[in-house]
Amino acid sequence: MSEPVTFVCSCDDTMPLDLSVLERLDLPVRAGTQLCRKQAELVKQQLANGQPLLIGCTQEEPVFREMADEFPHHGALQFANLRDMAGWSDEAAQAGPKMAALLAAAREPMPPTPFIALESKGVVLILGSDQTAIEAGLRLADQLDVTVMLTPGAAVMPPRQTPFPVVQGKVRLASGHLGAFALAIDDFAVSLPSSRQTYHFGPVRQGATSTCDLVVDLTGGLPLFAAHDLRDGYCRAMPNDALAVEKVIHQASQLVGVFDRPHYIDMTASLCAHSRSGKTGCTRCLDLCPTGAISPQGSSVAIDPAICAGCGACAAACPTGAAAYRLPPVDALMRRLRTLLSTYHAAGGTDAMVLLHESGHGQDLITMLARCGRGLPARVLPLQVNEISQIGPELLASAYAYGAVNVGIMARGKPKHDLSGLDSTVALMRSILEPLGYGGTSLAVLSTDDPDQLRELIDALPKGQGPRERASFMPQGRKRGLMELALRELHHAAPVMVDVVPLDKGAPFGKVQVEVAGCTLCLACVTACPVSALSDNPDRPALSFSESLCVQCGLCAATCPEKVITLVPQIDFTAWGAPKKVIKTEEPALCTVCAKPFGVKSTIEKIRTQLAGKHWMYDSDKRLSVIGMCDDCRIETVINDGLDPHQAGGGVQTPQRPRVRTTEDYLAERAAGKDGLDPD
Repeated sequence: MSEPVTFVCSCDDTMPLDLSVLERLDLPVRAGTQLCRKQAELVKQQLANGQPLLIGCTQEEPVFREMADEFPHHGALQFANLRDMAGWSDEAAQAGPKMAALLAAAREPMPPTPFIALESKGVVLILGSDQTAIEAGLRLADQLDVTVMLTPGAAVMPPRQTPFPVVQGKVRLASGHLGAFALAIDDFAVSLPSSRQTYHFGPVRQGATSTCDLVVDLTGGLPLFAAHDLRDGYCRAMPNDALAVEKVIHQASQLVGVFDRPHYIDMTASLCAHSRSGKTGCTRCLDLCPTGAISPQGSSVAIDPAICAGCGACAAACPTGAAAYRLPPVDALMRRLRTLLSTYHAAGGTDAMVLLHESGHGQDLITMLARCGRGLPARVLPLQVNEISQIGPELLASAYAYGAVNVGIMARGKPKHDLSGLDSTVALMRSILEPLGYGGTSLAVLSTDDPDQLRELIDALPKGQGPRERASFMPQGRKRGLMELALRELHHAAPVMVDVVPLDKGAPFGKVQVEVAGCTLCLACVTACPVSALSDNPDRPALSFSESLCVQCGLCAATCPEKVITLVPQIDFTAWGAPKKVIKTEEPALCTVCAKPFGVKSTIEKIRTQLAGKHWMYDSDKRLSVIGMCDDCRIETVINDGLDPHQAGGGVQTPQRPRVRTTEDYLAERAAGKDGLDPD
């Protein structure tokens, strides 16, 4: 694939271009002053040749795409926002390395977004408690299949003609999404056609159900769903807000057909650490999901892609990588970050700050700061994410490892949704950055809706200490591996070499502390561990631990019958690089018949001591001897020697089981007349 021809534009000389810096890129660079209008022929010549193009302007992207359609142009066509991000700034003269970094990062390919299809046939249930619901139904009746359900006791006058059913009811439970809502309804009744001044209803029944494609909620009560504004197909407005009602009516009228929706999360159930054997372990994603899209399903969780709103909090918090964000995948985002920082430093940039922002609020604020304020500083490198709540430790750790001295995360002054997951991620990374010498306060969430305040927050953010040697690793693979790799590189280049970093409870890293004296090597913890951090030895009784694999899910502690396991959240970089550690090992018990190892010697001896002479099933040496045998020899001995587990050998008072009666016994008794039946 040929390298793209790169066009940069001074936008009528409103921003300086340092071509000497830009030419350090391994790309042919061509400059202009108005490439979208009077110098458009320069771009068209390259489009006609079919060459891939990279244009340093996003405002006029539609114009350039129209040019490409004239030929047609089949090469790649990419864009980078140099003007708002770098050129319109009071530090534009020093922004050459930043422009080079933005152009290089724009070349990094991003995988296509996967989609799911939601189909709506226009069946709508309108909920209301006054005349507003009827009026909304009349407005939508020509476009949708309408049913209006009024709150019990609502005094609503029937219209002269009603082209849709009117019922009463109270929603007890609601689930579903656009095209597949299901509601459980109590106090359900159908309106009577004889209703005069107000609606009257027939017999009431409980437990009715309703399925529909859309729900229009004009009751003014509590929403039917958590994070209701993120539930596709659920349209809600207060009935006394005329403008909001109009918006809801228009919104509902457009929701007919097949709609593509991003498939945000890729779930790998085999990696999930939610539960094992009925014991609950990790619940991080369940605790954070704002829409209720995540639910337990056996030993893992399931994510409904039709309900998931794409905040990414589950993927950011998932310690195993079972939940992985796909818009874009984390490794693709990290590769763009790598290119951004490496190019900036190669072009002579210093004191790099990565500014993570969303495409909506963040991009708008940066644009307003560029047009009406001082613009972004020359050292600030913006990187767009779909949602700031998708940001995990692996992205933040790699930013510092690649050479950033600051990372800022742009958030709304009044967040639309809960950012507790992001706050936990930032707190975790600060607790790692501080002891390693990077400076925990160099990482911050910048919460504001004011562009000028954004610049003030950036300028006030204390610079951290950069790495001793910038990392260059190529991010590839799943999240857990990337997170471990990024943290190893962060530690390797740390200004202060600290091997053990203590963390707060709930961190996804740590070790298990085992009271060795109380451990019986039953290995229940090994069976429960979903990531193989705890393992056994097939040749002898042993319990081993690999700290780099542990996700602190707690399943081992919950499963341990002796309750001798506790969790210790920390990062021990020495242990991460060491072989797995043997926690406890013992001599195996050898079968007294075939000498095959079959258990733990101390455990077998303990059982023998506890049962000898104290239990009626083991009241003789012969019966007690089977405890020291493997499964095969024990079964063979019991069968060959005729040992009845319900019949004691003497020495201990035991319950005597009656002899098993056979058909011959019944026939003999009948012949003797002892069964009370006449043999004739």
